[in-house]
This record gives sequence, structure tokens and C-alpha cells, in this order.
Amino acid sequence: MSASGFSDLREKLTSMTPHRDNYKNRVTDKDDSYKNRKVKVTDGGSSNGNGRKRKHRDSTEDEVEPVESREQEARRVQSGIVQVEVFSKEDCDVIEGKINEVVANGEAGLYREHTVDRAPLPPPSSKYFFGEGYTYGAQLEKRGPGQERLYPKGEVDDIPTWVHDLVITKLVASGVVPEGFVNSAVINDYQPGGCIVSHVDPLHIFARPIVSVSFFSDSALCFGCRFQFKPIRVSEPVLELPVRRGSVTVLSGYAADDITHCIRPQDIKERRAVIILRKTRPDAPRVDQSPSPNPSPPERHAPLKAKRSHRRADPDAAHRPRVLEMDKEENRHSSSSSRLHRRSNSSENYWRRSQDGDVSRKVKMRRH
Repeated sequence: MSASGFSDLREKLTSMTPHRDNYKNRVTDKDDSYKNRKVKVTDGGSSNGNGRKRKHRDSTEDEVEPVESREQEARRVQSGIVQVEVFSKEDCDVIEGKINEVVANGEAGLYREHTVDRAPLPPPSSKYFFGEGYTYGAQLEKRGPGQERLYPKGEVDDIPTWVHDLVITKLVASGVVPEGFVNSAVINDYQPGGCIVSHVDPLHIFARPIVSVSFFSDSALCFGCRFQFKPIRVSEPVLELPVRRGSVTVLSGYAADDITHCIRPQDIKERRAVIILRKTRPDAPRVDQSPSPNPSPPERHAPLKAKRSHRRADPDAAHRPRVLEMDKEENRHSSSSSRLHRRSNSSENYWRRSQDGDVSRKVKMRRH
């Protein structure tokens, strides 16, 4: 045994920190007491400073409650999704050839300005708006939901005839959409590793349902993800929905309105394209919409009027040389320095007079 009375260093450390064993015993007892209890949120005794008590949850709640809520939300999302098989492999081959033609026309500059939209995120992906296009993301003057605007009529190309004949007609015949429902078609072309961030199709722009048809390869549509950038990272989805080549996905209800959907980079393993078919609302705002009732004042470009002077006009002033701004600035500096000089002189004169004993007499200095 050592001089300190301990034969082992571990015994010494245990004697120095007895609270650790007590803490472990308390945690073990607490876990045992909660095994047969229902999980619920309880109010603790601590306060957050504004008079309200914070909620404390034990480890059992952290494990059980989020799983239950995510399962419930996943069921709500699933209730607003319908998937049908409409297009055969042969149909997909023909439609994919037409999509390649659209991409070639876009590269050749054959479309109007707002028909083609290149996504800035690498790897590059492209959007092709037909029938109706709208501003979103970085194109918005004001960021946030509800700020999206349709482009003026004629700013994007019309829906191609092959989209009507090969896609929309078959969807109408299958009962997916009614006749005349679709007036907006968007083709999204993704390269491997491409993505589209979490979003909700603008409620004030598009009616429901939202219909999409997948081509070129299989992928997945995820709901309730959060994106982080530099590098891109995506949280676990509430629901991951497989989408097969040629499958039709119809979103409405909770899946379309109350939760975001996205395509993650890991879900695009091969080139993939999707045709999104929607109907714009008749009251959807446009970029060329009339200004709001309280518009911000326009920027003033005209020079301000000069202040009125009480001095009489000088008839010879027009023949005198103009005073430049730099000369005015120099004059201001010289006048300010002269004022400082006069102030120092006046204070010096006052100090001299006070030394002569004539402190009670106020000295009035005349300025020149």
C-alpha cells in the first residue's frame, strides 16, 4: 500500500469523484422506473426567463415520439399520392426521343428567352417551360413563398404537339386528368447527381393535382427533407417514394400542399427526365401585373430645386465664372479654419482680460 493509503490508482480516482457513481445509479433507477410508463412530455421546474416553463423529455421520449410522429406524417403524405402505370417501354422510347429533340433545340437557341432555364447547381440540369412559365428562386425580386409570378403571355413557347399527342391524350384516356386540364408542361432534364431542392409547387399559381411522368431511368421522390449546401447535404425524408421509368405520379392534398418534396442527388444515378403537367389558376399573378395599391416611391432622377434666397438678383452674375464643387469644398475648409482661428483669438483675449481682474465684464467680440 502506498503512502496515500491506496494500493491502486483507480481506487484513488474513485474516492475523488464519488458523485459519478451516484449519478449512474440515479440514471439506472430512472430508466427502470420508466420502462412500464407511457411516454409523455412533462414540464420541468426550470424557466426560460419569460415566465414559461420549458419542457423536458427523457431519453425514452426522444427515441419513441419522433418515430411515431414521422410514421403518422408519412401516412398523411401517402394519402395524397396516386401512382399509375400508363406508358409502356415502347411509349417511353418514343417520348425520350422527343425529349432529346427538345434538349437539342434548346442548345441551338431555337426557343424563346424564358422557355429554357439552366439550374446553377452542379451537375447542370435544365428546365423547359411550355405553355406557361414562372419566376422562382433567385429570379424573385422578393424571396419567399407566395412571391412567384407567371411570365406574361407569349414569353414561353407553346406546349409541343407531341406532348399533347403522346402524353396528355393518354392521361386523359386513363382518367388521370380531365380534358382541357393541362395548360402548362415543364420538362426537367437531370444528369447523374443532379437534384431539385425541397419545395411546394406554388399554391397561388397552380391548381391541384400535380402530375409528373418519369423517363430514361428509375429514381425517387422524397418528402420532408432539409437541404444544406457547400457541400450539399440532405436530411432523412419523411417518405421516400420510388418512381419508375414510365410511371405517373399524381400529388394532391397533404402531399402537394402541406409538405415539401425534392429529388436528392443520390437518387439520380443515371440521366433522368420528368414531364410535369399542371393547370395554372385563372387569378395567378403575372410579372406584368398592375402595381400594388401602395407602391414604393419611384427613384428620383431630377435634381432638387435650389433653395430660395432673400438676396436681390445680381444682373452681372451670369457673366461671372462658375464656382466648382471642389472650390466650394475648399472654401468651406478655409472658412472653418478661419472660424477656429477667431475662436482661439477670442478665448485668448478673454483669458488675458480675466488675468487683469476684469472677469465680471463680458467681452463681446465682433465677427468680421
